[in-house]
Amino acid sequence: MSYLTQILVPYELAVRQLKIRDSYDWHQRVWQAFKGRDGEKRDFLSRVDEADEAYRLLIVSPAAPSKPDWCPADCFKTKAMPDDFFTAGRFRFSLLVNPTRKVRGDKDGNRTKNGRRLPVTKRAELIAWLQRKAEKGGFEIGDAETLRTTPKPRSYFQKGATQGVHYAAEFQGVLTVTDPALFRTTFTTGIGSAKAFGFGLLALAPIS
Repeated sequence: MSYLTQILVPYELAVRQLKIRDSYDWHQRVWQAFKGRDGEKRDFLSRVDEADEAYRLLIVSPAAPSKPDWCPADCFKTKAMPDDFFTAGRFRFSLLVNPTRKVRGDKDGNRTKNGRRLPVTKRAELIAWLQRKAEKGGFEIGDAETLRTTPKPRSYFQKGATQGVHYAAEFQGVLTVTDPALFRTTFTTGIGSAKAFGFGLLALAPIS
């Protein structure tokens, strides 16, 4: 069973009262919807978009979250996703990701043991990146010409004394399921890196 939750967070509440400034702040607020799980491994995905006069927070989770104390009652909606939702063979999708590639070398060209990750930014490379993820995730992308790839602003965050940045891109298009069981696993576990920071959630709409 998967649960889909939407929380509309008015800008005034997010900025002035909750003091949400970056993706790590959102990460902490999402955890407050899963009470009593301190120290447990994260098993949910989230995504934040700007909507009319509010942020729209989406959460996909295997267990139903509870309304966090900071959330107004009329802004919280959650529902179990019916099993037949995933029987559709085709979906329109939106996917916000942190696309990276690993290179085994430092900035001076010297080979390193663990390598480092660089952002993927060019359209052709982004499409190739998604196609690789699709092949491993039980689906395929249709006509690449109709696939929208939209670069997003860099997402800066601060966790304690550590500062970081994620590079973001959004895909929008149509996908076809090739392996239903694997695709459902992909939906629940997400795509790409930085999932704890709001990346990797597949927003889906079945095509009848």
